Amino acid sequence: MAKNRPPAPVPLTRERVLEAIRKIGGKAQKRDIAHELGIGSDQKKELRHILRELEDEGALGRSGRKSYADANALPESGVMDVLDRDPDGELLVRMRGPEGYFGPVIRLAPGEARRMKGEAAIGIGDRVLARIHRDDDGQFEARVVKRLGQSAHRILGVYRASKDPRARFGGGRVEPADRKARHDIVIEPQHVGETKDGDLVFVELAPERGRAHGPKHGIIKETIGRESDPRAASILAMHTHGIREGFSPDEEAQANAAQKPTLKGRTDLRDIPLITIDPEDARDHDDAVYAAPDTDEKNKGGWRVWVAIADVSAYVTPGSPLDRGAWRRGNSTYFPDRVAPMLPESLSADLCSLREHEERACLAVEMIFDREGHKLRHKFVRGLMRSAAKLSYEHAQAAIDGKPNDKTGPLLEPVLKPLWEAYRTVWKAREKRQPLEIDAPEHKIIFKDGKVAGVKRRERFDAHKLIEEFMIQANVCAAETLEQKNRPQIYRVHDRPSDTKIAALTDFLPTVDMAWAKGQNVTAARFNRVLHLAEQSPNKDIINEVILRTQSQAVYTPDNIGHFGLNLRAYSHFTSPIRRYSDVTIHRALIRALKLGEDGASDAEEQRYEETAQHISETERQSMAAERDATARYISAFLSDRIGADFEGRVTGVTRFGLFIRLDETQADGLAPISTLGHERWFHDETAHALVGEQTGQRYQLGMRVEVRLEEATPISGGLVFQMLTDALPSVPGWRKSRPSGQSQRGGGGGKRERDGKRRKRRK
Repeated sequence: MAKNRPPAPVPLTRERVLEAIRKIGGKAQKRDIAHELGIGSDQKKELRHILRELEDEGALGRSGRKSYADANALPESGVMDVLDRDPDGELLVRMRGPEGYFGPVIRLAPGEARRMKGEAAIGIGDRVLARIHRDDDGQFEARVVKRLGQSAHRILGVYRASKDPRARFGGGRVEPADRKARHDIVIEPQHVGETKDGDLVFVELAPERGRAHGPKHGIIKETIGRESDPRAASILAMHTHGIREGFSPDEEAQANAAQKPTLKGRTDLRDIPLITIDPEDARDHDDAVYAAPDTDEKNKGGWRVWVAIADVSAYVTPGSPLDRGAWRRGNSTYFPDRVAPMLPESLSADLCSLREHEERACLAVEMIFDREGHKLRHKFVRGLMRSAAKLSYEHAQAAIDGKPNDKTGPLLEPVLKPLWEAYRTVWKAREKRQPLEIDAPEHKIIFKDGKVAGVKRRERFDAHKLIEEFMIQANVCAAETLEQKNRPQIYRVHDRPSDTKIAALTDFLPTVDMAWAKGQNVTAARFNRVLHLAEQSPNKDIINEVILRTQSQAVYTPDNIGHFGLNLRAYSHFTSPIRRYSDVTIHRALIRALKLGEDGASDAEEQRYEETAQHISETERQSMAAERDATARYISAFLSDRIGADFEGRVTGVTRFGLFIRLDETQADGLAPISTLGHERWFHDETAHALVGEQTGQRYQLGMRVEVRLEEATPISGGLVFQMLTDALPSVPGWRKSRPSGQSQRGGGGGKRERDGKRRKRRK
């Protein structure tokens, strides 16, 4: 009888569903997917649930009213909407289907926006027919075939009611929040509704109705806040970049039902005086450290270091509402005035935060280092700890520097001094390893009464380096352990620079009297040697900036290629599970690999690692862009009272239309248009990262120290416009009055003459 039983149905997983859709290709309807999977009616309900979940998370897109398509699969060409701009000012587009957007957001190839003959430049809100291809770095790019008109894309901005007394029936305009947008959007009276002057709104472009030229008209679709709200900059950044705010009722219910941890199934670490060291304004505390001399006679001069990390995986269980929400967000987003957390506050600021003198669940690693700082061995435990103290970087450093306070004084001898000695030992091995050492200072915005009161540079102490190095070591231990146990994982990888970028660096360095020998291995140590030589060079800033731009972007992936910048063979993120979903996956993987509980990684989760890695790499980029935008808007608001003031800064970007300047005082970025550089005609020398005068050879180059005058500050977009006050640098030796072919050319005064000549030619 048993032989005649039908075989058990194959479990229906997300990965099987996605693979079936890829095989079908084009438009895959539910019945096609069910047929490809060979499932019966008893599994169709489960299929609908998986399809809905994949669509909610962006892994699937609609290619018709009842059809699905893999969101990561793109056709060779199609209709695309222009949605936004990246930090370099290039337009971002996304494929449009009958039922909405699908596929990733990709970049319009540089120069494409202005390539359309006889038409105005393409901008946000336009719809185009475009071809898709991959650039030298393997990233998607779109090239325009033709403009198709306006998209249904919604534009974010602030409504300005008309002040013209002749406008008896109301109406006004919307000033776009996109700093690259050149024109306001006209709102006719019948499309204003209840909107008030100063409201933050979403606008949809109205049908053109024969208006081929002139201002664009729009229809207000949604009001999201007020420009006067102290949080307006963060609100705009969140809506612009799709940062999720708030939590579902299911997530809140699961978080509120969480219980305090007990010792059951855990190692008792409560007698170890682990301490947290964080920024003074830290909103959560997910790592604690402790060090003591190794008592093993065979390891004289060695150290035993503990790193304990909040056990988030004990509360965010696979497949639960909290897990699905954390996956969608990917990470927390930190704005100057607030945070959009990955987890509800009852977890991120309480049960999953290693609060002072309170018992907390943790996943901890004990690492043994020899006297030269080399790690000899390590072990992971799932424990229960009690933080001995919560310290700021400033207070911990002050105690080590001989200025302890009432809190740090009792900790100095038993806790702080051993930590610093262990750190100095581990630093020896770091110096031999030679990770990339690029100087990238950070700045902090100071608020008072909800408004920006100033901007100051964050001081960097040895306390910062100590925590950073111990976290790196713990992350390495996590990656190595999972490899030793032959378990899959999501690595944090950083590829070596592409050959194209290395070739550009090789061409650039001779322009600043330095060289990069061809044919040798590209290593972090080689970059460090160049940076070290540049310390005494007047071109230190430009060299640092160009080497930074030469680097690839770090990403998440289940395929290990190592971490170039840290000069590590295997590296995974383990130390920040409160704010990064990547770290949650590593915790679960360790729990499964080391048999530390029943809530480790499941088969389904491991099969999904590639999809998860791609998704959290994208959410990380979104958060970084949102954080930059909010900071720019707050600083622009701060500087809006200083129009006409002069500032010192340096050139951080050279483009065909002008220079990007970063101010020393606030680290604000703004544009000095090419029209402010004098009456010479300028061409963009991409090799030298400079604008060069066609007549004299004088140049403005990347990293150059300059003085500028603030001409415009637009808080709604974060835009700043400067007038250049510094003269151009002299021409380089051997310069000849000829412009290399193929290089971008724009004019100052000469540009106006060229435009006037074109107008006369058209009239004639």
